[in-house]
Amino acid sequence: MTSLLAADEAGRLLAEELAGRLPDARGRFGPFGGRYVPETLVPALDRLQEGVERWLHAEEFQRDYARELHGWAGRPTALTRANGLSREWGAEVWLKREDLAHTGAHKINNAVGQALLARRLGAKRIVAETGAGQHGVASAAACARLGLPCVVYMGAVDMERQAPNVGRMKLLGAEVIPVTSGDQTLRAAIDEAMRAWVADPMGTYYLLGSAVGPHPYPYLVRELQSVIGREARAQMLAAAGGPPDIAIACVGGGSNAIGLFHPFLNDGSVMLLGIEAGGRGSGLGDNAATLAFGRPGVLHGSFTMLLQDAHGQIQETHSVSAGLDYSGVGPEHALLHAIGRVRYEVANDDEALAAVDLCSRLEGILPALESAHALAGARRHAMEHPGSRILVGLSGRGDKDMSTLQAMLLTERG
Repeated sequence: MTSLLAADEAGRLLAEELAGRLPDARGRFGPFGGRYVPETLVPALDRLQEGVERWLHAEEFQRDYARELHGWAGRPTALTRANGLSREWGAEVWLKREDLAHTGAHKINNAVGQALLARRLGAKRIVAETGAGQHGVASAAACARLGLPCVVYMGAVDMERQAPNVGRMKLLGAEVIPVTSGDQTLRAAIDEAMRAWVADPMGTYYLLGSAVGPHPYPYLVRELQSVIGREARAQMLAAAGGPPDIAIACVGGGSNAIGLFHPFLNDGSVMLLGIEAGGRGSGLGDNAATLAFGRPGVLHGSFTMLLQDAHGQIQETHSVSAGLDYSGVGPEHALLHAIGRVRYEVANDDEALAAVDLCSRLEGILPALESAHALAGARRHAMEHPGSRILVGLSGRGDKDMSTLQAMLLTERG
């Protein structure tokens, strides 16, 4: 929201962001971020921050992390030239294939990194939240890999529409606890996971799934997910002969998007476009497009842009994609929006469903409904800029969405 920042302040923050000096020592991305938590969580967050500073970029940790990503999670993931979509849209379309990562989405990059960190911090168990289920599956898998007990909180609504992922989590040894309070989706699941953490802040590690929450989580998740953009940048130079004209990713909390965007921030020639969930329309409760329709406030320990009513009450959201169904957004995205380095648009449910259909038929790739929002944004950009070179973050695969697709796409065909 550009009105939050004067032009000279926006320019200063852009320079700070491009120089890699954000977040600052207080965990702030300009006016956004920080730590708004109960006093009981301050020691746990201090311990986490000390662990991040000590281990995250240490040679030993990075060696362990790289070994797990390569030998277990299947990185580097492929960069695929989307020939069918390129012909259909009149553009050069490339897909960064996070759907090929172990467990089926980008979430594994963060989960295994945080689990390695939790083990170094001496955590006795892991708690996590999940919306679409992919972070829950990734957390369960990472904990199984490292021998850590795992409890996953998931909204009852999401458990119903993402039943296959619930089964996967249980098979991987996690306890899945349904959340029946609030909107029974991702926001409520985060609330419950944070309550469990507050009850045992030193013995429990909260493995947060997106680039949201109190400092240092937005920074930590960004650093772990930036492997996506680093790989994609090198792959584009090798396979396409140059960088993309634009990189596009879906945005809920924003971890896959910040992971793709961050290594491109200093490439001034590369446009960056985040696509939020436009749901059914622009009214409160009809979408999950925080940057399009939100106002600043505090949620889950961070000052950021939120979907809230005139009285500051957080609003329930709607999206056909469970993973984008969140009332807030990561504070770094709020900053990038405010300073204009990244543009954010919306794609509605129908556009996302159409993108799933088209990508599946033309590419032989079934994208997640979350990723389909990015594809919808890519189609729009290609129509407006024929011949452009477009990099799309395909954040996950759509197997988990088959019940929704069966109801909303396949039944129409008979």
